[in-house]
Amino acid sequence: MTNRKLLGAAVSLCCLVMMAATPASADLLDDIMKAKKIRISTDLAIPPSGMMDASMKPTGSDVDVAQLLAKDWGLELEFVQTTGATRIPNVLTGKADIIISTLSVTPERAKVIDFTNRYATLQSDIGCMKSSSVKDWPDVKDKSIGVSRGTTQDTTLSNMKDKDLKIARFDDDATMVTAAVSGQVDCVGSSATIINQIGVKNPARVFESRIPLATFDLAIGLKKGEPRLMDKLNAWIAENIKNGKLNVIYKKFHGVELPPDMRG
Repeated sequence: MTNRKLLGAAVSLCCLVMMAATPASADLLDDIMKAKKIRISTDLAIPPSGMMDASMKPTGSDVDVAQLLAKDWGLELEFVQTTGATRIPNVLTGKADIIISTLSVTPERAKVIDFTNRYATLQSDIGCMKSSSVKDWPDVKDKSIGVSRGTTQDTTLSNMKDKDLKIARFDDDATMVTAAVSGQVDCVGSSATIINQIGVKNPARVFESRIPLATFDLAIGLKKGEPRLMDKLNAWIAENIKNGKLNVIYKKFHGVELPPDMRG
C-alpha cells in the first residue's frame, strides 16, 4: 500500500473512531427531562384561557392544561408569558419548549412549527355591540374591526380582500378588548369567549357574536424535528381526552363542553 493510501486509511479510521466516541446530541425531550422543568409559552392576558387571579397567580383553561401536563410528567412548570404574535418565535428561538396558548392549527403556521393533535377547540366570530344592526358581512364594510396581531382571526380577515374590511390591529387581546370597551373600534374578530368579556368590562358596551368566522382546532405547538416529544405529547392528550380531564378543564372556564368526540 502506498504512503498516500496509508494516510487516507488512517484518516478514515480516525474519523470513524471520533464519530463513535461522540455521543448523539440530545433532543428536546431529553433536555426537558434532564432539566426536570418544562417552559411553556402561554398568554396570560386572554381570559378565560389565560389570566391572573385576584392573588396575581396564573389561571385559565390553558393554564390548567399546562399545569396538568407538568404534574403528569413530574416536572417544574415555567410560564413564558407571551402575546399572539410572539408565541411561535418563543419556541423557534428556544425561549420556550412548547406553546399552550389558544394556538389554532393553520397551514401557514404548520410550515414553521409542528402541531400535536388537538386538545381543545375555539369558536371565532365577528362580535359587535348588542345594539348594532350588524347581521352579515355587508353590514361591517364601513366599521372598524379590532383584532389581535398575529392571530388566526387577523390572518383570516386579512385574506378576505374582496370584503374591503377596515382592520385595526392591536398587540394583544387585552389591548383589543380595551379598544372595544372604550369605543375605539366598532367590532372585534376574536373568540366567542373574549367577545363576551367586553360587556363584563363595560356594561354600557355589551358585545355579542354576530358573524361566524370559523371553529379552529387548538393544539400544542413545538419546534420542528422533535418526534419523541411530539409522540409523548400526543399520548398525553389522548389519555386526558379518554379520562375526561381536558373536557372538565374546558367546561370549567368556557361554560361549554368540548365536541362529543373529545369527551372520552
